[in-house]
Amino acid sequence: MKNAVIVKSFQSGLILYLDKEIEFEELLEEAAAKFKESERFFKDAAVAVSFVGRSLTLEEETRLVEAIMDNSSLNITCIVGRDEETERFYARALECVGRKKAQEESAGQFYRGTLRKGQILETESSIIVLGDVNPGSSVISAGDIVVLGSLRGNAYAGGSGRSEHYVAALEMAPQKIKIGDFKYITNEKSKWAFGSKREERTDGNPGGIQPQMAYVENNSIILKPITNELLNAR
Repeated sequence: MKNAVIVKSFQSGLILYLDKEIEFEELLEEAAAKFKESERFFKDAAVAVSFVGRSLTLEEETRLVEAIMDNSSLNITCIVGRDEETERFYARALECVGRKKAQEESAGQFYRGTLRKGQILETESSIIVLGDVNPGSSVISAGDIVVLGSLRGNAYAGGSGRSEHYVAALEMAPQKIKIGDFKYITNEKSKWAFGSKREERTDGNPGGIQPQMAYVENNSIILKPITNELLNAR
């Protein structure tokens, strides 16, 4: 069936419009063929992907991502929704990690899911977490950490004392952040733990969420809203 898969680009990646009538195996074959034919056009890039038009199970999403990467030189960093405000935040966070990944020898990874109390996610490369990092859980990365959700647990970036790395999150309310040898610990009165004060924000962001980045400056960890100016500076 022609046009069972239609691919369009948006700021932070690709949208795949999927026919909801045909069998999934047919859909998978067409997606693979389409990206194989367009391999030169897409080239080598790290992108987010969004699937619309039909409901997919986690297994089906995974198989589609694998089919895309097996038949092109694309690196799918995460799967995102189509809410415009959320997409804008994702785009900013993805740009953060994308700038660094282009300079790294090893490709970054992504983890899809929420980390719960007691869970530890550890990697030797930069990582994007598509979900929340709840209190009592930890993300440990030798590179950068981007949380496309709420960071309310612990984040340790820049192993072996490398302080040039950073931690970014859509909602920043961590228990502890460590970048290289520098530590940042939130207490109840910390002005950065704005997660409980979301209703006070008046900048128009949904739910009062504002992406923030933590990085080392003047021998201490500071947190700042993710803006184009900050991205350019990094």
